[in-house]
Amino acid sequence: MYKISTLNKISPVGLERFTDKYEIVDGGESVSGATGILVRSQVMHDMEFDADLLAIARAGAGVNNIPLEKCADQGIVVFNTPGANANSVKELVLGSMIVAARNIDSSIAWVNSLKNDPSIDDMAKAVEKGKSMFAGHEILGKTLGVVGLGAIGAMVANSAVDLGMKVYGYDPFLSPEAAKRLNPAIQVVQTTEEMYPHCEYVTLHLPATKDTEGMINAGALGHFKDGAVLLNFSRDKLVAESDILAALESGKLSKYVTDFATNGILGNDKVTVTPHLGASTDEAEDNCAIMAADEIMDYVERGNIVNSVNFPRVTLDTDSKHRVAVLTKGVSDPAGLAQSLLGVSVKAVNAGVRGDYGYALIATDDDIAEVPASDGVTKARIVF
Repeated sequence: MYKISTLNKISPVGLERFTDKYEIVDGGESVSGATGILVRSQVMHDMEFDADLLAIARAGAGVNNIPLEKCADQGIVVFNTPGANANSVKELVLGSMIVAARNIDSSIAWVNSLKNDPSIDDMAKAVEKGKSMFAGHEILGKTLGVVGLGAIGAMVANSAVDLGMKVYGYDPFLSPEAAKRLNPAIQVVQTTEEMYPHCEYVTLHLPATKDTEGMINAGALGHFKDGAVLLNFSRDKLVAESDILAALESGKLSKYVTDFATNGILGNDKVTVTPHLGASTDEAEDNCAIMAADEIMDYVERGNIVNSVNFPRVTLDTDSKHRVAVLTKGVSDPAGLAQSLLGVSVKAVNAGVRGDYGYALIATDDDIAEVPASDGVTKARIVF
């Protein structure tokens, strides 16, 4: 039986995907003896992993709470669930853009402040008199710049077109398949500088990496249209906070809308902060948990790797008596190495390399007792 440890609360809908081959346990602070781990937000960088741990699945897209290189070095495949929460985040982004356009949050706070005001004799009259403070504008005909055209960014861009906005998109890693999912009305540009000057709204949809950390800084903001609204529902590290505050003070930005609270931005009347609600819907939590559970089972039982963030995508769609999985580091030809180690008649093989890390999945009808150890192999197993 395989042991699956859960960190954080995982949707029961996802946990129900596991068959009777699996035992689900609450990992708490220890994941000893686990074959797989399901996690949401718990930070795992200081955790120790057993040699038998095969996989970690993040029920969500971001994986900055998981030590990816450490896991890869130990032959632990890390999965995420791209697109599973995309609609949830998309709806929050679009709703927040309308909140910003119509000053909804500040107007609600103001009207609630009138309760039991002894100076008000006629509430309806007072509200009618004060509402002019919150006059906004429509988003119809306005221009949105979308930075990052992955699962979420593409959905935001397409929906904004449907709402009558003009949309620019930027993504240096846009694949042909992803490009086909975009509405043809979206103008894809090669640099952010090409779109920032045109946009009343700019929304960020990309991971926090060494390359993207602090990308929205004074230099980038200098290209923004005066009075633009910046929306950040990706990661707080994408922005240089001091530069954001300076831009709000100068009027370069009229508003900053984000899903990430910090002491520096809370209490600023030009900042709207939600408490990391992007994927906080029943539907998104269910979808992420289902995908994460399926990814772990597919890898544990079939050796297939789909949606890994530290190993290549490798699958086999063939029947055989045995499947053998070999994870490597620093090997240019993982398939060749695996076949030379096994010394069997290979029915089918698929392999790939991602950075320093490789994976070979071999199908054979020959009997195999074990996979010999070898330099460059971080973990190997007979799947079945």
